[in-house]
Amino acid sequence: MNKKSKVVRYNKWGYIFLIPFTVIFLIFQLIPLVSTIYNSFFENYRSGLTQIGPNFVGLANYATIVTNGDLPTYFANTMIMWVLGFIPQIILSLLLGAWFTDPSLRLKGQTFFKTVIYLPNLIMASAFAMLFFTLFADSGPINSLLIQIGVFKEAFSFMDHAASVRGLVATMNCLMWFGNTTILLMAGMLGIDPSLFEAAQVDGATANQIFYKITLPLLRPILVFVMITSLIGGLQMFDVPQILTNGTGNPMRSSMTLIMYLNKHLYSKNFGLAGALSVFMFVITAILSLIVYKFTNVQEQK
Repeated sequence: MNKKSKVVRYNKWGYIFLIPFTVIFLIFQLIPLVSTIYNSFFENYRSGLTQIGPNFVGLANYATIVTNGDLPTYFANTMIMWVLGFIPQIILSLLLGAWFTDPSLRLKGQTFFKTVIYLPNLIMASAFAMLFFTLFADSGPINSLLIQIGVFKEAFSFMDHAASVRGLVATMNCLMWFGNTTILLMAGMLGIDPSLFEAAQVDGATANQIFYKITLPLLRPILVFVMITSLIGGLQMFDVPQILTNGTGNPMRSSMTLIMYLNKHLYSKNFGLAGALSVFMFVITAILSLIVYKFTNVQEQK
């Protein structure tokens, strides 16, 4: 009886430690989520000095989001810039992770290099965007350098071309997050039993075979986690393109992301459409995350 009561007494501390998380989750996540869904069914915006609503309109806001054609365009912009940044990011992180965790290389100064590659993640995205905006301006140092070495005869306007703007956004996202991804992948690689690598080497496996046949399959859970979290972060892309394009998403709205589109509704105080768009983004994020998880899970079962 005493032993059972002691177990119960210990268990209560687990629930006590969960109280702060539960309170924060309810106040800052669950209640705002419910409020957003509730507001999405109302017409609520300001026209000049006149406040319209809130008036219940049902699914009218959702119909407006679907029929105006902006959602697919901005979703495509967001996904293109995320993919352009994620692919080189994951490749670079895998190479660096394999490099740093290979005991046969006996690399010196690993702590220093690990710190250096993580530093960009500590820089504010707004500062990063301002740096790139200055570097790639018409009169910036990049244009000056390219003209001097003969690549261009006159300044190339990076901000006036969809490919260059998307490329800059993708490059910044890659540089800011590859360090964090490298640390996560390294943690996964260090958790693999070294005896597996030793056995493979004894059997005559090459470094590439060890990487593709042992490291990658055992690293799958970490890769799935990195991919899903990166996807969620990509769908929430805002600060870098917002500052780089001054909130316009130019040229021709080719760099306008879903969150930038949402921010425009919030800025104009159209809370009904903003709520409907937020719900759409929640559903899109859930569906894409589920697809990624299911696809990787099927590959693992095979």
